[in-house]
Amino acid sequence: MRHLVQVGEAREAAADGGAPSAGPAYRCAAGGGAASPPVVPGLECCWDIFRLTVEKCPGNRMLGRREIVDGKAGEYTWVTYKEVYDTVIKVGASIRSRGVGKGGRCGIYGANCSEWVISMQACNAHGIYCVPLYDTLGAGAVEFILCHAEVEIAFVEEKKIGEVLKTFPNATKYLKTIVSFGKVNPEHKEKVEQNGLSIYSWEEFLQLGGEEKYELPTKENDGICTIMYTSGTTGDPKGVLISNKSIITIVSAVNEFLKNSNEQLHEDDVYISYLPLAHIFDRVIEEVFIHHGASIGFWRGDVKLLVEDIGELKPTVFCAVPRVLDRIYGGLQNKVSTGGFLKKTLFNVAYKYKQGNMMKGSKHEEAAAIFDKLVFTKVKRGLGGRVRLILSGAAPLSNHVEEYLRVVTCSLVLQGYGLTETCAGSFVSLPNNMSMLGTVGPPVPYVEVRLESVPEMGYDALSKESPRGEICIRGDTLFSGYYKRDDLTKEVLVDGWFHTGDIGEWQPDGSMKIIDRKKNIFKLSQGEYVAVENLENIFGQTPGVDSIWVYGNSFESCLVAVINPNKQALERWAESNGVTGDFASICEDPKAKEFVLGELTKTGKEKKLKGFELIRAVHLEPVPFDMDRDLITPTYKKKRPQLLKYYQNVIDSMYNSMK
Repeated sequence: MRHLVQVGEAREAAADGGAPSAGPAYRCAAGGGAASPPVVPGLECCWDIFRLTVEKCPGNRMLGRREIVDGKAGEYTWVTYKEVYDTVIKVGASIRSRGVGKGGRCGIYGANCSEWVISMQACNAHGIYCVPLYDTLGAGAVEFILCHAEVEIAFVEEKKIGEVLKTFPNATKYLKTIVSFGKVNPEHKEKVEQNGLSIYSWEEFLQLGGEEKYELPTKENDGICTIMYTSGTTGDPKGVLISNKSIITIVSAVNEFLKNSNEQLHEDDVYISYLPLAHIFDRVIEEVFIHHGASIGFWRGDVKLLVEDIGELKPTVFCAVPRVLDRIYGGLQNKVSTGGFLKKTLFNVAYKYKQGNMMKGSKHEEAAAIFDKLVFTKVKRGLGGRVRLILSGAAPLSNHVEEYLRVVTCSLVLQGYGLTETCAGSFVSLPNNMSMLGTVGPPVPYVEVRLESVPEMGYDALSKESPRGEICIRGDTLFSGYYKRDDLTKEVLVDGWFHTGDIGEWQPDGSMKIIDRKKNIFKLSQGEYVAVENLENIFGQTPGVDSIWVYGNSFESCLVAVINPNKQALERWAESNGVTGDFASICEDPKAKEFVLGELTKTGKEKKLKGFELIRAVHLEPVPFDMDRDLITPTYKKKRPQLLKYYQNVIDSMYNSMK
């Protein structure tokens, strides 16, 4: 496995049936197999990442937003690193004047914007725990986090203040101050003051600290800098304690990875900030950009306007979750298929030629320069024209989408894997390496990985042919535990190894392929085990299927599924098969269900699935699974118990119709 260095021995299973066997421990070869990054003088905590950049390049553009003039969005306007620093010092003084100091808790709630980053940096400066409140989990979770983390002061987007007020009176046990990212309306002010709290507009709060100079406290390398709550697919959110050391290590790892790939970031790089800062993926990427003195431009907070914001900002790096990339893929496919015979033929010839050369080892920029100019620059222009790096994370990206984007976007497309508990990226695929399609690549520098066998699922980490097992991670990027939940911490952190719950398979080149989820396994009534995540990955590749939830239980002998069909594909099928009506009524049509079921069966047979793994009945759901109905997490993972509750009647009627 040429991209790995072995740093620990394999372990046989315990004779008493205790600990299962585990494979050897590895680190990535590119970082020289080092366990931690070289020491940088003065770089001890997250505050230092920002402070050192301000010293080095104070005049660089740091944060940008589009000015709205007469209701129209204009150009991006920028504030420099020094200007942001001066505001951060003011905000920090105002926080301290409200009686919150080192070790205190500060909530931040709202869409990404300059005020979000400034509030976070003020927390970093004073050793205050930054507690992001989820923009997508509704009032129940906001109240839970405010109370659980004992948040004393909260910075809130103007339109979210009403959500915070819904948490009264419970949250007021600890919460004493609310600061709006913008203005404060009189009704909100009245309600807050009735409850004995204070609320300030952004401008008022900036003046609150007055001229008083507060000394910045010493911040320990292993001190906590943020409590990041993960949505989880069951139960209450868990507060993941993330230390300064974790973030500094992951920032160093990303830098080392980019340096080894010859893709270093520079101060003229530009990032579009739209993935939630309340999640570790975006937080880490923005820390990396700040470390390099590069620029971060914020979107306007509306998915429908994202492409327009990208066109105006012209980012050089674009991070996305698979759902966004699936939409881009769908849009491009649609353009090609409706673009007339000549355009379609030219595109297909160009695609085949470039993809063939890339498969033979050509770099994307050398694989078909003439076709890049003639055909693919239009795709690049759609992302602003300057993107050189697209990074996908948070959930698995389908093979066909990844390959397609690698060929047509004229930029590197990399897939990463990590969890909040591992401070985001633990693996990332290598640039210009088509053999890593469908994998998450080797581990990033300074991260140690091994597989642990899962005998009940038939996964053997010691197998010579294909070692498979639960991915376990160790190193300085790991979290420090779940806040106030030692019981849960002990379940997942054993002998320093974090157990991810994901099943991986080492590939011969040292990259990792995620193949399953440890918990998503159940028995059918005939005693056959079904690994449902694996089946969803397979059936998800079926043309015309946007999303699929597969269900079965130990009282039934077969599987059923609820599917979000692709609107354009199903409407095209309906037109050529004499099925009329709007999208919702096509989804109800028995002929449409039969057609989609046939396509799924075809996929299953091509992939050599066993008979009991095939889907026997489908329900076509015109509305995509969403967070509003609590069916998916903010990172688009399926909430299986909630899906079952929501679709219980649909499931029952599918099973009844087969009896």
